[in-house]
Amino acid sequence: MKSSSRGVTLIEMLLVVAIVGLMAAISFPAVTSGIDSLRLASATDSVVSFFNAGLNRAERRQQLIEIVVSKSERSLTMRSSERGFLRRIELPEGIAIVSILPEGREEKDGVRRFVLYPGGVVPRIGLELANRKGTRRIVRVDPITGVPQIERVEGK
Repeated sequence: MKSSSRGVTLIEMLLVVAIVGLMAAISFPAVTSGIDSLRLASATDSVVSFFNAGLNRAERRQQLIEIVVSKSERSLTMRSSERGFLRRIELPEGIAIVSILPEGREEKDGVRRFVLYPGGVVPRIGLELANRKGTRRIVRVDPITGVPQIERVEGK
């Protein structure tokens, strides 16, 4: 009588698990780098929308707007002359504010204030953001057009 056994041997199973583990280890850095890039892109888009909202509110509602940028809290806060108006965004985990542009005017704890006047000149506002991998983007408001723009920073 022939006895035929079906199934998978322990060595075959270990080999398959080792190959799957090796593939996961090779692809993990690429996946985390992609997630960090998505977080940075999302954060820069959020900052652009935040600046646009402040600029639009100052012009269309003729209200004085104060934007407060805090490096240590990784947040932006918008206040208006309208009672009770307050907007705040916090950057996602892993995204840092490297510098507030133009440099050299921060208050204590890396806080910087910008004021948007109705019908006034748009101040030079810029934020340099970075992720854990060191990729950097600058969100800068063009003082001539008043339009926020995203710039890539190369070589840092």
